[in-house]
Amino acid sequence: QVQLVESGGGLVQAGGSLRLSCAASGRTFSSEAMGWFRQAPGKERVVVAAISRTGGRSYYADSVKGRFAISRDNAKNTMYLQMNSLSPEDTAVYYCAAAIGFGSDTYYLSSAQYDYWGQGTQVTVSS
Repeated sequence: QVQLVESGGGLVQAGGSLRLSCAASGRTFSSEAMGWFRQAPGKERVVVAAISRTGGRSYYADSVKGRFAISRDNAKNTMYLQMNSLSPEDTAVYYCAAAIGFGSDTYYLSSAQYDYWGQGTQVTVSS
């Protein structure tokens, strides 16, 4: 079992920055691929960024490429999402997720591939 707890969300003006954190416990964090998803009101949950278990491989959705940065600190069992140049279109509930790895150092893009989810943290960007 894995417990994931997000933090760092809040209200920010357009152009501002936030850093989300996802603290994990319960399993060997370094064996899990991780991802950040977001869900805006009335829309489906979509992947924002994903990172392999070592941090050596990462993925960004086109909508956030160049503005967001995903990272992880396996010694601290924590994943991060640095979000810069935020716009109102980034307003959503952000979720972190963990996928039980099978040895390969890869990332996953589908929510169906993830085994554990955090409770979500609200990010609101005002114009």
